[in-house]
Amino acid sequence: MTEEHFIPKNLSEKRPNGQVAWESPSNIALIKYWGKRKNQIPENPSISFTLSNCKTITTLSYKVKENKDNFSFDVFLDGEKKADFKPKIQSFFERVLVYLPFLKDYHFTIETKNTFPHSSGIASSASGMSALALCLMSLEKQILDLDVTLSAVERSEDYFNQKASFLARLGSGSACRSIEGDLIVWGENKVVKGSSDLFGTKYPFKVHDIFKEYQDTILLVDKGEKQVSSTVGHDLMHGHPFAQNRFQQAHDNLEKMKTILETGNLDEFNALVESEALTLHAMMMTSMPYFILMKPNTLKVINAIWGFREKTKLPVSFTLDAGANVHVLYPKRDAIPVLEFIKSELVAYCQNEHFICDQIGKGANQL
Repeated sequence: MTEEHFIPKNLSEKRPNGQVAWESPSNIALIKYWGKRKNQIPENPSISFTLSNCKTITTLSYKVKENKDNFSFDVFLDGEKKADFKPKIQSFFERVLVYLPFLKDYHFTIETKNTFPHSSGIASSASGMSALALCLMSLEKQILDLDVTLSAVERSEDYFNQKASFLARLGSGSACRSIEGDLIVWGENKVVKGSSDLFGTKYPFKVHDIFKEYQDTILLVDKGEKQVSSTVGHDLMHGHPFAQNRFQQAHDNLEKMKTILETGNLDEFNALVESEALTLHAMMMTSMPYFILMKPNTLKVINAIWGFREKTKLPVSFTLDAGANVHVLYPKRDAIPVLEFIKSELVAYCQNEHFICDQIGKGANQL
């Protein structure tokens, strides 16, 4: 499949006014992607848990305008106009215009809010850009539905989700993994037939019941803006001395993860996801220029988790995104003792003792 697949062939000239809203979750990668080529193409495959509670809720209001020379939109976060968000949305619109050729026909009002702190390492760009992409797809569907010659493929839910994931990727790479759930693979690989660099794919293989309700408690070690953005970090993989080995490692780990997810071997799961998290940050610390996104309390949390796991033999582990916050992963059956441990020992390392209880989710919802 190529990008041309997502260029609409039958687009009615009629333009409706209206409003649509979607909520879309964040996701947490178990196997990380770090490094990308032109047009948000990943250097290596990744697999992620879609989350349930950490999400972005976006309302898109659209009104036909007369001047169709430029994009026209306003962005609001939590009711406050955010001019500093506009360059990223402008860039996104420029990237997707060929796939959504009606964008310049409208003035958009984008109203968005998160259930978690923005830019704090919980992939707010993933949930935010996926929610916006889904809103734009709903508008496209309204326009396409006006054309009676629309093909069955273009009317299908699979096409809708694929294109939404494709568009979301052009806004933020990891956003393509937030459209559906519960496990999503992104990046062409030998393990998942039909996998693609262009959009996320639902994980197609057997998954042990232990993973069906897996828990993710997110410890907000640092809610502030990251010192180095993910975009800059990805770019630093170009010419990185360990890049090629890392990309191959991700492919190898995806093969290992397939067996782990099928058998439910939690010891191997914990070892692999923790290794992936630390490898991600090792790439940051060995790039040029190098940088560190972990904080002292991040390391204290990691060591406390290791000590608790050794003492109790409970299968609790951690993973990290590109930030300081720690995702504590564990089966639902062990939620009571793990949450007691979090509240008694780990909240002290969180900013304002703030943490979020989440779990594996099923994807985005239209409101």
